[in-house]
Amino acid sequence: MEFTVSQIADLVGGEVQGDKRAKVRMLAKIQEAKNGQISFLSNPKYENFIYVTEASAVIVDKNFEAKKPLGTTLIRVKDPYSSFTLLLEEYYKIISFQKLGIEEPSFVGEGSTYGEQVYRGAFSYIGKNTQIGKNVKIYPQTFIGDNCTIGDNSIIHAGVKLYNNTKVGNYCVIHSGSVIGSAGFGFAPQEDGSYKTIPQMGNVIIGNHVDIGANTVIDCATFHGDSTKINDGVKLDNLIQVAHNVSIGDNTVIAAQSGISGSTTIGSSSVIAGQVGIAGHLELGDRTSIGAQSGIGKSVPKGNVKLMGSPGFELLAYHKSYAVFKNLPDLSRRLKQLEEKILNLPSFQ
Repeated sequence: MEFTVSQIADLVGGEVQGDKRAKVRMLAKIQEAKNGQISFLSNPKYENFIYVTEASAVIVDKNFEAKKPLGTTLIRVKDPYSSFTLLLEEYYKIISFQKLGIEEPSFVGEGSTYGEQVYRGAFSYIGKNTQIGKNVKIYPQTFIGDNCTIGDNSIIHAGVKLYNNTKVGNYCVIHSGSVIGSAGFGFAPQEDGSYKTIPQMGNVIIGNHVDIGANTVIDCATFHGDSTKINDGVKLDNLIQVAHNVSIGDNTVIAAQSGISGSTTIGSSSVIAGQVGIAGHLELGDRTSIGAQSGIGKSVPKGNVKLMGSPGFELLAYHKSYAVFKNLPDLSRRLKQLEEKILNLPSFQ
């Protein structure tokens, strides 16, 4: 797929300095770019590359002043990084939504419908009474159960499993190996020491513009009529466990290998780093930030806090405590020296 520099400049709202008709087919790093590719310069430490790059065009700050002759066309913008990100997004959309049609063998159950420009990969399965929106891409070996809904312009990558009654919004991306709607971890202890399974009868609702990484698992709610909720704009990394009845607020991001126990609510615009463990039945307020490998065992509903450690507490207090902790070996040595001096004082002879 090929675009002119002029077309790209129109997309990012930039001004062209050079050949407007130059053709671009791919995006690349400035230090590696070749003819037919476009790159960007936002970090001054990479400026030297712009004088030797073979890229057909480079996106630069509108106030950029070259110190040497240039052999590439410039697209001047207000924010090169944001403009290049926009370009990546548009390129990704084009690549992701190219596929059309139905590959065989595939299966669609009774009462199910799908919109225009859909793609259904080979060996995909769609159950009964499921509604698939427009321009949805369902890749091979995907399972979509009964009574599911998938909104317009969503992508379900290969090997994804959507259990019955799962609801997915518009412009969502679910990556390979993810399981949505599996049974929550509900077991009732019995007098003889065994455990009785508590059936999980609810579903999962995923909002719009949600991204779910590979091999992430989101459990359904316990009771019929209840839902585990992943709200609009949430971004989940790979290998995350979201338990039953959890609610994650709008535009929250969670990094890999984190786990959220049942019935916990996480506020909007929160940031949770990797390998964080969050206990069940907690409430974390809006704009909560949690550092990597932290363990959260109590609610912090006020929001706007930064937590760190296991058990987690506020970041400033954590740093003060850690400053003491890392000096414990030296403090212990000094304490022993002090004890020896005290014991050797004349009054102790």
